[in-house]
Amino acid sequence: MRNSTTRRALGAVASAALAGALALTASGSVQAAPKATTPGFLVAKDMPQAAGNFWTAGSVTAGAPESDPFCLEKVLPAKGTTWHRQFGTDLDTSGVQVSVQAASDADAKKLAASAEASVAACAADWLRATPGGTASWDDYGRIAVEEGARVIGVATSIPDSGPGVHLLGIGRDGNTVTIVTWGQLGNLSHAPVAAFKKTTTTAVNKLR
Repeated sequence: MRNSTTRRALGAVASAALAGALALTASGSVQAAPKATTPGFLVAKDMPQAAGNFWTAGSVTAGAPESDPFCLEKVLPAKGTTWHRQFGTDLDTSGVQVSVQAASDADAKKLAASAEASVAACAADWLRATPGGTASWDDYGRIAVEEGARVIGVATSIPDSGPGVHLLGIGRDGNTVTIVTWGQLGNLSHAPVAAFKKTTTTAVNKLR
């Protein structure tokens, strides 16, 4: 009788211990889930340099910018992990870098393609929304870096106002897409295309 009772007691203790171990294992699995790692970002000296134009860089901030970058309205995903960094000068030049970590390489590829399509259509879309305005764009081609990058320029102008020119670089490394913008008063002839291509290349390389 005593042995039977003892065996039952030991069995109950063993069951409780096993349940506890399983609970700890499950808890450990949840805690061990990989966290999103902030990708590398451009610094001020990586932006296109010009005489008398000194760049400053804000902090790398989680989330998308308060306002979507020009030509990329409604492109940045509501889901996914996003960071951004603002850049500015003491003159009229500014820029931003936005990096999005997608759920998979395939999702990142779709996001990059969507961003490229939006920028390529930007001048025409802007003209439809801005009666009396003028706009032009130029595709400066692809860059052989990681999974690839592309640079496009867009210039816009409205009567009685200074023209604006923008360069946008879209690149991808694995499941991370980065978008870099540069903008100032002027037209496409004022855009530092070669320097901005280097900036875009650096941005993609820093995603590693």
